Amino acid sequence: MDLADLETLLTVARERSFSRAAEKLHRTQPAISQAVQRLEHDCGEILIDRASRRARLTPAGELVVQRAEQMLRERLRLQHELSELRGLHRGKVTVGANESTAFFLLPIVAAYRARWPEVKVEIRRSLSRTIPAEVLAGNLDLGVIAYDPELRELSAEVVYHDRLAFIVYPRHPLAQAAKPVPLKRLASESFIAHNVESPYRDFTVSTFRRGQVPLNIAVEMPTIESIKHLVARGLGVAFVPRISVEQELRAGALREVSIRQFKVERPLRLVAPRHGRLSHAAAAFASLARRAPPNLPSANCKLLTVNC
Repeated sequence: MDLADLETLLTVARERSFSRAAEKLHRTQPAISQAVQRLEHDCGEILIDRASRRARLTPAGELVVQRAEQMLRERLRLQHELSELRGLHRGKVTVGANESTAFFLLPIVAAYRARWPEVKVEIRRSLSRTIPAEVLAGNLDLGVIAYDPELRELSAEVVYHDRLAFIVYPRHPLAQAAKPVPLKRLASESFIAHNVESPYRDFTVSTFRRGQVPLNIAVEMPTIESIKHLVARGLGVAFVPRISVEQELRAGALREVSIRQFKVERPLRLVAPRHGRLSHAAAAFASLARRAPPNLPSANCKLLTVNC
């Protein structure tokens, strides 16, 4: 059943005339008659009583006109809603991130909401290792991870250069170190560690082991936020993603100390389906993420490539 034919029937019903409907629609009268005949064939019912002087609807015609008006209203509504989606006046974008990569998304969410406040944004906390599969399954529009998933079906574009930072509280003896500190100077320190397994934690442990430096993990915490609070209170030291402590470093609540044998780059990647089109909302979010300041590391940072 063709919507154009339904529109023709509605015009005939309103004008009560085939000829006036033809004039209204700028078509010939035979074309109007053929459109009505096609509908009658599709419905298996006579829709217009042609015996009357004025084109009068049959009971079946009245029913079809009633439903046709509803269908055409829904079409207009759909066109309006699609226009809103294209103009980012509605819609939703869902991005997967873990606790540390979510810090990268904070300014992007703020900029996105300032520009397109009608679009809902959900940053879904996820295990980093599951994000690529969730993007492929369509459960996430995008993801931000700190490793290369090495999947052909996904694009994984580096959008930010983070690194691991060694942090202490401001009155710690190492806080004022003018030069990089040797790794062996950390042998007596009490570390506060993240109790979530990650390649970066494994790298830290193996680096201390290779350097034959004791790694005293005194406290393990479930979140980076809790680790920062304990370090700021002088209860230990920690290695954390630098992006997660930038605000505290600027405010002077924490200090970063350079460690000579420990420089680890942590590139953050925006993950998206390689094939298939992103929604307008997701494409706009991805564009903002790609334009984020890269915060390029110093040239002597060691690149650690990991897979999880």
